[in-house]
Amino acid sequence: MIKYERFTLSNGLRVIYHQDQSTPLVCMNILYDVGARDEHPEHTGFAHLFEHLMFGGSVNIPNYDEPLQLVGGENNAFTNNDITNYYLTLPADNAETAFWLESDRMLSLAFTPKSLEVQRQVVIEEFKQRYLNQPYGDVWLLLKPLAYKVHPYQWNTIGKEIAHIENATMEDVKDFFKRFYHPSNAIMVVAGNIELDKVKAYSEKWFGPIPSQPKQERNLPIEPLQSEARRSTVYRDVPANSIYKAWHICKRTDPEYRHFDLISDILSNGKSSRMYLSLVKEKKLFTEINAYVSGDIDHGLFIVSGKLTAGTNIEIAEKEIDEAVYTFVNEKLQQQELQKVKNKVESVLSFSNTNVLNKAMNLAYYELLGDADMLNLEEENYASITAEDIQHTAAKFFNDQNSVTLHYLMNKQ
Repeated sequence: MIKYERFTLSNGLRVIYHQDQSTPLVCMNILYDVGARDEHPEHTGFAHLFEHLMFGGSVNIPNYDEPLQLVGGENNAFTNNDITNYYLTLPADNAETAFWLESDRMLSLAFTPKSLEVQRQVVIEEFKQRYLNQPYGDVWLLLKPLAYKVHPYQWNTIGKEIAHIENATMEDVKDFFKRFYHPSNAIMVVAGNIELDKVKAYSEKWFGPIPSQPKQERNLPIEPLQSEARRSTVYRDVPANSIYKAWHICKRTDPEYRHFDLISDILSNGKSSRMYLSLVKEKKLFTEINAYVSGDIDHGLFIVSGKLTAGTNIEIAEKEIDEAVYTFVNEKLQQQELQKVKNKVESVLSFSNTNVLNKAMNLAYYELLGDADMLNLEEENYASITAEDIQHTAAKFFNDQNSVTLHYLMNKQ
């Protein structure tokens, strides 16, 4: 059970406080309710670009990292389809530095041509290195638009194409900041060895004066139900043939999401999982195979991906994947197998809440999902899932017409 306090500043900034006296540190996590799904289809990659721009300095603090490092702190950030998350840790005695740094860049980010150009080139280089010039790097650039036709999950966090970042103007960037980087669109968690009265005082002192702005109303297009299977085959300069198969599933906040989480563990988590035992160890069709959920807040995907052994027929490999997945529809899940993956989930959840930084991130994310207290209910929610629940969910979503398949093959000699 993670104990916390919650308060909201007059400008709309939600603050969650968790005390952990076992650490000499304080962690600050600021989650902005903006991700790749909030971008214009012709201006993609902006949420990720902003993750970088936020480290380019503010009007009053030209170098974000330097004052943090001087007091023994460190920081990082990440962006995905749904959120942009910034976090830092520093010694408790220097906690106020975190409030100073983060409030200043929320209030007045420095929009200089130099900063924009530097970060633009960083993002472009990342696009080239990780997505275009790396084996299998463009998989999600191919699979996502195959799965989504109207919802903005059809593009990757990095963006649809490099040109969208190359052509980003200063006006575009300033508009994005104005719409999403303000107190009412953020959740701040302060966790660690610090008293509540200090957190309240520092929050009011540093974040309180930031002007309030109305939160953007999110009105995203709803992805229509898929009525027939979608397929694509590409050839690339890669060392092994691969297959990627996905099914549309529920939202992150739906109870069924946990069912899919358990199904993915049953199929591929560890060397005693079904797919590893059957398709890797026994039949030797794959050198590696994985099943996982995308974890998106809106309707996401359940994905199975695998690299084939040399000489394996791609159609046979796909048929074996289908058989492994569709078994959940037709065969009753044994209680012993279900309990084993439940135990693993319980262990992971417990471990993830021992680290102060993880606790801060988790509290912010669950608050965004609806209520930070949902984090304290997760173990109970997973424990209550039955074999019948899982079979019902599998029957609802696992069918061919709801699937997309990408055959990612070696270039023909």
